[in-house]
Amino acid sequence: MTAARQAHDGTPPATFEELVATLQRRHAELSPAHRLLAERIVADPEGVAFMTVSELAAATGVNESTVVRFATALGLDGYRDLTRLCRDRLRAEAQLLRRFAEVRARAAHRPADGEPAGDLDPLEQAAALDQANVARTLVRVDRATWAATVEALATAPRVHVLGLRKCHAVAYLLAYLLRLVRDDVASLGAGPGTLVDELRRVGPGDCFVGVSIHRYSRATVRAFEWAAARGATTVALTDNPSSPLARHATHALFAETTSVAVMRSLTAFTSLVQALASAVAVERGVDAGATLAAEEELLEAFDVYG
Repeated sequence: MTAARQAHDGTPPATFEELVATLQRRHAELSPAHRLLAERIVADPEGVAFMTVSELAAATGVNESTVVRFATALGLDGYRDLTRLCRDRLRAEAQLLRRFAEVRARAAHRPADGEPAGDLDPLEQAAALDQANVARTLVRVDRATWAATVEALATAPRVHVLGLRKCHAVAYLLAYLLRLVRDDVASLGAGPGTLVDELRRVGPGDCFVGVSIHRYSRATVRAFEWAAARGATTVALTDNPSSPLARHATHALFAETTSVAVMRSLTAFTSLVQALASAVAVERGVDAGATLAAEEELLEAFDVYG
């Protein structure tokens, strides 16, 4: 059963993905205590998988009985059933998680004075972590969500892409690549003070893509919520199912951002948007080919490349 189907038929979640879909669907109706639990589970399934009831209660500041009621309210057979879903998710990703842990361990190690750096070269660390980020990102993509996202990007009357601050480069790349294979793609927020004016063009049936990672840009979140209320199909490209974008997303895709530096890595996001643009080109078929041909004619006419 897919997460989308489970979200509508009311049956207990059978996978972690279905659990996340249920929590997102019911987020607005959850009590404050249950909302804390939901956000912790979605954000840290690895940790919750091995927590006792008392440990999760202490970590979220709620009563132990609240944790049990939360699990049964989801249709699960108690708290043990909830942790089973989290552990099943870990089991499915075991190989990638081991690789990721090894990379993190290498990155965290610091040689003693006079000790040769060996395999601790910053370039090698960055490459290893980014490879892990890309692998974890792509293996976690829900295929039904992916197909629906590609269809929305390929068929919507207009596509609007918004990413601010550190996410602007990813949003700009996605908009640029989409413009190569279809018309009516707008990159928002590029100019100071222009976002509100640009949002006026968002209409029902359009596709609105929001790109944001922790710490989430308030302007991006507000614009994303507004587009959803306007009737646009909303696509969230973000880092975590507990992201404020995911709560208002028609479709959400998540990317790993772990880095050896203070600034978080956007390499997996780059791979994700390139794959999206390629999939949209395939989805549009002849239309995409005609658009690319027209683009090449213009580039040649204006002698853009030497």
